Amino acid sequence: MLYMKSSNSGTSPAARWLTVTVFAIAMAWVESAVVFYLRTMIGRIDPYQTNPLPVVANLGTVELVREAATLLMLLTVGILAGDTWRTRLGFSAVAFGIWDIFYYVFLKFICGWPRSPLDWDVLFLLPLPWWGPVLAPVLIATLMIVWGTLVNSGQSEAGPPAREKSAWILSLAGIAIALYVFMADSLEAMRGGESAVRKVLPEAFRWRLFGVGLVLMCAPIIHVVWHRPRHRLDLRPQLAKIQPR
Repeated sequence: MLYMKSSNSGTSPAARWLTVTVFAIAMAWVESAVVFYLRTMIGRIDPYQTNPLPVVANLGTVELVREAATLLMLLTVGILAGDTWRTRLGFSAVAFGIWDIFYYVFLKFICGWPRSPLDWDVLFLLPLPWWGPVLAPVLIATLMIVWGTLVNSGQSEAGPPAREKSAWILSLAGIAIALYVFMADSLEAMRGGESAVRKVLPEAFRWRLFGVGLVLMCAPIIHVVWHRPRHRLDLRPQLAKIQPR
């Protein structure tokens, strides 16, 4: 059996966080450039327009594989940066969050879109097209960065397993709600077949339901903050120096 020995023991969490951040920002530029090329080719710099996902050659299949590869790359850099499953997942979350935010920053720089945080975007294509205002994934990305940074701050403790499990159950429920909100219109269009799904243009975002999901996704952050070590004043060394007369 092969064991992967971590080579990060001599590197501080801050240095690893910075390395992951630099990687994620560079990867965000690559992602933004690729999306700019693709949207220019099909005339969809702003995806919210008639026939937002046209069938062009084999681009659809290629794009699906590219999205899966992107997620794998972000997960891989987290695995390489971390020492335990918690820190690896934490660094992966940091990488994903920074990549996602800078993806929109760079798109704005490259082509002037999005014009507003409330502009609609096709967020993902697996397993169905996800639609939502740019602000929605940015909020989730921010939570991922916060949690991942706290976990890798060097002062984080797992806490009682049962409480950590409960926090993650709440978070997973929040993720499920957010996924439903993103794919709700595509799910409704499925009755009309693939062509109908491709032509979906949502008219209203379910902000209240998304807000519920976002609050639930905060559970792991609250858990980590609650179980951070408290600095207590230890008087025992001083008391030991006091000799009775």
